Amino acid sequence: MRLTARQRREERRNRNSNAVDMNLVSLIDVFTILIFFLLSNSVGVESLPSPKAVMLPESISEISPRDTVVVIVSAADILVEGRKVADVNDVLAKDGDVIASLQAELEQVQADRKVVRKENEELSHRLTIMGDKEIPYRLLRKIMVTSARANFSDVSFAVRQRSDS
Repeated sequence: MRLTARQRREERRNRNSNAVDMNLVSLIDVFTILIFFLLSNSVGVESLPSPKAVMLPESISEISPRDTVVVIVSAADILVEGRKVADVNDVLAKDGDVIASLQAELEQVQADRKVVRKENEELSHRLTIMGDKEIPYRLLRKIMVTSARANFSDVSFAVRQRSDS
């Protein structure tokens, strides 16, 4: 039996077509919505780093941590965003209230933080100090003065929440 030209074209077209026709556009839309949902809900929890060398003081404060620049003060080191900037013994040995290396690092962090909206500009001047409960007040005072000189106006202290039991 001989096929006509039209039948041959139809057979060739059927042989070359895929058996599965999926509408990928709607599937891509579903995955895009799912990704946006997961990204928007994953930002809701704020937490501070918890170095083992720092034993935070206890408090009854109920305020949750905010997204700020974090200065960690242990018994031996001063760290900004995880980078060592000064040694505690050297800072205590020097006279004056300003710690030059800390101020330079804070100013660098301030310059690196971009503010998109004018309303959020004051949020970029926030700083959290995670200080060991055994550090002397003199060191804490030097860190606070240096932070103020580096244009950080909203300074808060990280504490552990005291359990009532």
